[in-house]
Amino acid sequence: MPEPVETSSPDGVDFGWVMQVTFVATIAVGAPIVALLSVPVDLPSWGARVEFAIRVGAVIWIITALSVFLYAKRQQK
Repeated sequence: MPEPVETSSPDGVDFGWVMQVTFVATIAVGAPIVALLSVPVDLPSWGARVEFAIRVGAVIWIITALSVFLYAKRQQK
């Protein structure tokens, strides 16, 4: 007999959902924003491009994560 599939009924915010939505939203929304913000910036080497993407992407990621968490927290009530 197969093992039963685990289920979850979280008390409070479902952090798995928050992480998944943050990941998808950051890629879908963040990548175009990073690309648009990189247009006026002089990025002469691949190292400079990577550093720029990490710096800007980190800010976008934290804003997205906090926004998704606050949305989930409000929907919980």
